[in-house]
Amino acid sequence: MAALKKYKGTSPGQRGMTVVPYKELLSQGNSPKKSLTKGKKNNSGRNAHGRLTSRFRGGGVKRNYRTIDFVYDKKDIPAKIETIEYDPYRSSFISLVCYADGERRYVLTAKGVKVGDKMIVSEKAEVEAGNRMALKNVPVGTFVFAVETKPGVGAKFARSAGNGIEVVAHADGMVNLKMPSTEIRRVSEDCFATIGQASNEHHKLVTIGKAGRARKMGRRPRVRGAAMNPVDHPHGGGEGKAGRGRRRQVTKWGKASGKGQKTRNPKKYSDKHIVKRRKVKSTANNK
Repeated sequence: MAALKKYKGTSPGQRGMTVVPYKELLSQGNSPKKSLTKGKKNNSGRNAHGRLTSRFRGGGVKRNYRTIDFVYDKKDIPAKIETIEYDPYRSSFISLVCYADGERRYVLTAKGVKVGDKMIVSEKAEVEAGNRMALKNVPVGTFVFAVETKPGVGAKFARSAGNGIEVVAHADGMVNLKMPSTEIRRVSEDCFATIGQASNEHHKLVTIGKAGRARKMGRRPRVRGAAMNPVDHPHGGGEGKAGRGRRRQVTKWGKASGKGQKTRNPKKYSDKHIVKRRKVKSTANNK
């Protein structure tokens, strides 16, 4: 993949700023297919009840939502990749594919796939980047993405840029998957997954560079808890630049957060599918 584009330091905002070289990676002159796009209201981090569930979100430029096929229910029908496009609602690229019966859909793009390549969704497809197949037919050591949690529910795991899950074992009708977080989890061998890794793997290396660019992305300023008053945050208060005054880092509501602390519900329904928990950083020095 092409390296990130760097700007000359003609201003403090551009010094060190990097962008993905979209002109080299995407199909030129292609606007999104109108029948597969729609308007989407910006909920600014609020849930269906209107309550704020993700802070520091809001504003940003207006965007069209692309309808992505995560279910991949057109099986055993070959398709051709017509375009590779940018999607403002996700970090990986998307591809417009045309199936042999003439129907067109948007799907997630695999790393290394080019315009004109073929793909197919089949239980026993060839192990090639972009093809989608049942996990029971995927060899051990192969990387996959857009993985189902249950047969037929659609892609749930590893959908963001550069993500890939390694198939590490087959046993008793289940497949062991090593997640990007190092967690090893079991799913049914009848679940489907796409071969390869999600495209745009350099996304996580991008340096935004300036506040104005973040605001266009819908990211509002994030205030540190230590900069607040004690009434507003457990880390707040103190004379000058004080420590947080407690051993563990916590959220605004006093719940454990960050620094390798376990925040998962100890009785979560999917615990039975986890073979090995993810590795976490030690908190011994974070007092």
